Amino acid sequence: MTDAHHTSLPQWPHAYPASGASATLKLLNEDFIVTELPLQQPCGEGEHIWLEIEKNGANTAFVAQQLALAAGVQEWDVGYAGLKDRYAITRQWFSIYRPKGEALDLTQLQHPEFKVVSQSRHVKKLRPGDLQGNRFRIVLRDLSGDAGAGANAVMAAVEANLQAVAAQGAPNYFGAQRFGFDGGNVEQGRAMLAREIRVRNPKKKGIYLSAVRSFVFNEVLALRIEQGLWGKSLPGDVMDEAGRPTGPLWGRGRVITTEQAQALENSVAERHAVLCDGMEHAGLDQERRSLVASPVDMSWEWPQANQLVLNFSLPAGTYATSILGEILRTTEPDRHTESEPAAAE
Repeated sequence: MTDAHHTSLPQWPHAYPASGASATLKLLNEDFIVTELPLQQPCGEGEHIWLEIEKNGANTAFVAQQLALAAGVQEWDVGYAGLKDRYAITRQWFSIYRPKGEALDLTQLQHPEFKVVSQSRHVKKLRPGDLQGNRFRIVLRDLSGDAGAGANAVMAAVEANLQAVAAQGAPNYFGAQRFGFDGGNVEQGRAMLAREIRVRNPKKKGIYLSAVRSFVFNEVLALRIEQGLWGKSLPGDVMDEAGRPTGPLWGRGRVITTEQAQALENSVAERHAVLCDGMEHAGLDQERRSLVASPVDMSWEWPQANQLVLNFSLPAGTYATSILGEILRTTEPDRHTESEPAAAE
C-alpha cells in the first residue's frame, strides 16, 4: 500500500516457512481466554473504585458504559488499561472515580455478559497502557493441512513453527484490529493527513493516527523480513532493553537509527511520504518499538489431532494474532460489525 488510494492491507511477510495448516479461531468465546496482567494492585483506599471484571461476549467500551450507569457517573469517570476482545472470555480491571457518596458494592451487579470478580479502592484512575501485558489461553479447532498433506506432516510443520516462535519470537506486527475493517482506518487516516477530509472528533482522529503510525511500523518490519533480516541486526540499529532491534513509531524529529538501518527506514518513509509528513505535523513524536514479539511461558498441547491449545503471555501492546500468524492460518466465524471498536492488545 502506497499513498495511492487503497482500502485493503497488504499481506505482510512471515518470518518462518508456512506450515500449510489452517484452523478456526474463536469458534466459542471460551476458545480465547485473556487475563490482564496489571501493573499494580489497588491499595484499598482512595477516590477510585477498582473492579476486576470477567466479561464474556462484551467489548470493553460497553462494560465501561454499564459501570458508569450502575455507579451514577459519567463515562469519562470510568478508566481501563486496555481494550479486550469481544468474542472471548477476558478478565481485566476497571476504575470508577467516585470520591463521595454512600458506599457502593458493585460485586452484586448482575449482567448476562460480565461479572464483577472483586472490588477495592485506589488512589489513581486506570489509564490506557497501565498494564504489564496479557496472559492468553487459545484453543484452535478444526486444524487441517493443505490438500494432500497427511495429519502427521501437518502436526510436524506446526510443531516446527511453534518451537521457532517459542525460541526466537515472532515479528511484532500490529494486528489487523488496529487498522479497522479491511484497513479502513488507514485509508481514513491517509485522507485526513492529505487534507482530503476533516476529522473533528478527537477520538476518531486518534484512532486514525494510531492506525497510520502502526501501518508504517509494519511496513518497516515487512521490508526487513523481505530482505532476509529476520533475527538479524543492521549497522545503525537502535536496540531495545533485551538487545533486539527496534522500528520507528513515526513522528517529529529525525529517526535515531544511523547507517543501513536509517537508510531502510527512510526508504519506507519516502514511499509513504503523505503519511509520515502528516504524522510529523500532527504533533506525534518519534518513538521506538521492538521488532520482535517474544511470548513468555509459552506451552502447547494437542488434545486431539485437529485441535491445538496454546498458552503464553505477551507484554502490553503486543498482538496474539501476530504470534498465531507465524504458526498457521486462522479464520474466525463471520460476525464482523463495522461499529465494533478496535480490539485487544
